[in-house]
Amino acid sequence: MKHKKLIQVILFSSALVSVVCSTQAGTMEKITESKTITMGVRDSSGALSYTLGDGKYTGFHVEICKRVITDLEKKLKTSLKVEYQPVTSQNRIPLVQNGTVDIECGSTTNNATRQKDVSFAVTTYVEEVRIAVKADSNITSISQLANKKVATTTGTTSVQLLRKNERANGINFDEVFGKDHADSFLLLESGRADAFVMDGSILAGNIANAKNPKDFKIVGEVLSVEPIAIMVRKESPALFKTEVDNSIKAMMKDGTIARMYKQWFQEPIPPKGNRVGLDLSENTKNAWANPNDNPAEDYVKK
Repeated sequence: MKHKKLIQVILFSSALVSVVCSTQAGTMEKITESKTITMGVRDSSGALSYTLGDGKYTGFHVEICKRVITDLEKKLKTSLKVEYQPVTSQNRIPLVQNGTVDIECGSTTNNATRQKDVSFAVTTYVEEVRIAVKADSNITSISQLANKKVATTTGTTSVQLLRKNERANGINFDEVFGKDHADSFLLLESGRADAFVMDGSILAGNIANAKNPKDFKIVGEVLSVEPIAIMVRKESPALFKTEVDNSIKAMMKDGTIARMYKQWFQEPIPPKGNRVGLDLSENTKNAWANPNDNPAEDYVKK
């Protein structure tokens, strides 16, 4: 009997050690051993990350991540199986934290609060939060949102930014939430919301893929300027982040990222061949010229 209990204790201890080692294994080690990398992707994050259906994903950030993975394969001298894991604004951080997602290629703002839980690669896009409305709407600024229904996506910070904006003082509006960006845009499209507050690239991307893009417009003041970056697990040493950063910096240096921006934001994109039509901002140009992983708070100070 004692012998049986001893065996059980040994088996339990071995299992525990296995779990602990698995938990502590770094992303690079995990990828090297499994020869698989899991990419976190979004269904409707404008031209940054979106689905084509049938489990296919594309967009500016998705294609950047594919280039990163190609560079990683060269370093590891082996091919990697890429698995796509759709994420939402609500679950993207937990899925990176627990190792389900190795590299999140969506539309995530790098801020000081999130940096406590995850790490961000160097900034690849600097976003401006704006307001989208129906083209025949009389709304042109924050001040005209009083007593209106304002849509945003659950798990994002856009409405909080709107409330904090000094021009929104004393303005009351009703928040309505979409489970993802496509759902939030549908609230506007169907008339259940008077405005949709979100990152400009996401607004422009959803408008470009709408049934009638001319029915919508982006208006009002810039509510916030935020660095958008590819998200990875927080680790020490940050071996995987270093590889991701080096790959992206090389794309910035040789002009690859500029060509990719033109492809996704200024030229016709799949599946409908519509143009997003967003010019390259000075903030994004600066982020490419001076690669960094500074949080959004640093942009407020400038």
